[in-house]
Amino acid sequence: MILDLFNLKGKTALVTGSSRGLGAGMALALAEAGAEVALHGSHSVPEATQKLVAKTGARCAAYVADISDESVCVSLIDQVIAEFGRIDILVNNAGTIRRAPAAVHSMEDWNTVLATNLTSVFRLTQLAGKYMLAQGSGKVINIASMLTFQGGVFVPSYAAAKGGLGQLTKAFANEWAAKGINVNAIAPGYMETANTALLRKDAERSRQILERIPAGRWGLPSDLAGAAVFLASRASDYVHGHIMVVDGGWLVR
Repeated sequence: MILDLFNLKGKTALVTGSSRGLGAGMALALAEAGAEVALHGSHSVPEATQKLVAKTGARCAAYVADISDESVCVSLIDQVIAEFGRIDILVNNAGTIRRAPAAVHSMEDWNTVLATNLTSVFRLTQLAGKYMLAQGSGKVINIASMLTFQGGVFVPSYAAAKGGLGQLTKAFANEWAAKGINVNAIAPGYMETANTALLRKDAERSRQILERIPAGRWGLPSDLAGAAVFLASRASDYVHGHIMVVDGGWLVR
């Protein structure tokens, strides 16, 4: 049956940045599809998400880790393996953003954004991939952005990181597709998350954004649920290096 291909029972997923927003929504969706879920917060335990996941009956655990530190990436993957005994799905969702005109964008902000949004993705994928390669299967889902395709305004470090993330997704896919591992990405459009709070408070900017979105609304974390489960499941076994756009039609306008 086709729906059996979307069943994630017996699989373990790590979702970084799952305290709230998109990460929390995807973690809940994977749990509802049957996966055991390892949750991650950069600064605090994702307790709210943990409670939601627990209601599904799925086994879950939560970790706090600053993944901008390479050594912490190592310990996070080790902890997940020690707790669950395996890792089948990695969702690289954790990220940050710094806004400033390019001419005055500080090196501190540049380094922070690149370390969190790109370098940590490389390291976590590399580390989790060693286990996936050994077991001959695995799913990696990177969370890209509209700025994987566009330059944006006042976010040069974020645009650079998300652009690089798109290429990193393809690079891993090229090497691992024949080894039973799918590496893909989801590119959300303008979503109602903490990262867009300032944009949504700016009445003029929010109006301009909404006017360009054919769907006529900001996206919600739940709008990524189907894409996340699809890319985490056997239903996507022949999908490699793809950046799945979930943007309400933004890019086609």
